[in-house]
Amino acid sequence: MTPAAGFAGRKVALFGLGGSGLSTARALMAGGALVSAWDDGEASRARALAQNIPLEDLRGADWLTFAALILAPGVPLTHPAPHWTVEKAQAAGVEIIGDVELFCRERARLAPDAAFVAITGSNGKSTTTALIAHILREAGHDVQLGGNIGTPILDLAPPARGRVHVIECSSFQIDLTPSLRPSVGVLLNVTPDHIDRHGTLEHYAAVKERLVTGADHVVLGVDDDHCRAMLRRLLGAGKPVTPISQAPTDLLGCTHYNAKGLHRAIALGAGRSLIEPLASLEGARALRGAHNGQNAAAAFSACEALGVDHGAICAGFASFPGLPHRMEEIARLGPVLFVNDSKATNADAAEKALLSYDDIFWIIGGKSKEGGIESLRPLFPKVRKAYLIGAASDDFAATLADAVAHEPCVTLDLAIERAARDAVACPAREPVVLLSPACASYDQFANFEMRGNAFRDLVAALVARQSQQ
Repeated sequence: MTPAAGFAGRKVALFGLGGSGLSTARALMAGGALVSAWDDGEASRARALAQNIPLEDLRGADWLTFAALILAPGVPLTHPAPHWTVEKAQAAGVEIIGDVELFCRERARLAPDAAFVAITGSNGKSTTTALIAHILREAGHDVQLGGNIGTPILDLAPPARGRVHVIECSSFQIDLTPSLRPSVGVLLNVTPDHIDRHGTLEHYAAVKERLVTGADHVVLGVDDDHCRAMLRRLLGAGKPVTPISQAPTDLLGCTHYNAKGLHRAIALGAGRSLIEPLASLEGARALRGAHNGQNAAAAFSACEALGVDHGAICAGFASFPGLPHRMEEIARLGPVLFVNDSKATNADAAEKALLSYDDIFWIIGGKSKEGGIESLRPLFPKVRKAYLIGAASDDFAATLADAVAHEPCVTLDLAIERAARDAVACPAREPVVLLSPACASYDQFANFEMRGNAFRDLVAALVARQSQQ
């Protein structure tokens, strides 16, 4: 734990008692703050009471007695309308911050030079965060991994010289962190997301930009218009920036990906440049595809900025296991590869997996998102056959029509059985049974993790049966 000592002896309001909220309350109390916590949900309040966290109904509280409102990131700050606690805090002149801000203040107090890598982006930030942490650990560093990726930041060990915090930051967390100044700030990309919570794409992009404007060294994706505009502003301000791209480019200093690995354009003088090879990704099975090429470029550049040598970075690429439910290679049956991409809850996410494999036996379906799978039509030729499950089966069958052979299976267990049967009979070098549903899970599963875990268990049982025959 990192005790939050900045409010020792003072009264603070805390709203939102999910995982990060409970963590924040414990850290504030350990630091000597007088906490008044609340949540609109009775079950959340009960969990807090079980941990001896003091509750106070903040609707009737005297807000002039509070030094700060600590807001959980899931609570609206500005859009679609400020939460009622935000309005009360603003009326009383009380600052509104989050758990990452408390960490940043502790870092400034305890170890301002301690390494701190902060990662954000509309897509890829969890993989990039985990990859950076993996490379640093493999290189012998004391690494604390958390934030939006899982472990709340204040549950991690405190900042200290020789320790590296690698923290995934959502736009909601950034919005509550005015003093965010990481050693290395990584912004992968900006695409439309969470507009309901930020009002406009421009405001959402501006919130993301705060993470890099305060960084000592910036790693910045340059594959979208918003980030390219940020690059111009950062360079104009004299900020050290390493651009990254998922496509070959002659932009000087840019770490970019092509099918063979990572490269960088370097200046030779007299207007000449050279494309320098940096790292091969051919043995990094968890980093397939151009989208993971950008993630690898970001991780390479961030670790390089922290002084990790190129050989150690390459070794980290090769040993990186990937994240659960994100193009997770879970088993083989002869030449057939089984891939758990349950996290692909919409067509955009499923596209990454379809781009990364060939000879695909595709398990797809669940509760469909707006637009269905029509946007994936250009990738249908990569699919040998589709196996339809869940509520979206009829709609997806209509979209696939004569373009892709498909079979209604209703449930995941039957889909796995049929897909494995057909994949084993396929003459391709590496047929792939791919769960990439392009759908939410909650018609048949509580969440994508449970769906992915069920896929993993069912595949393991199938492989065990086949190996005994």
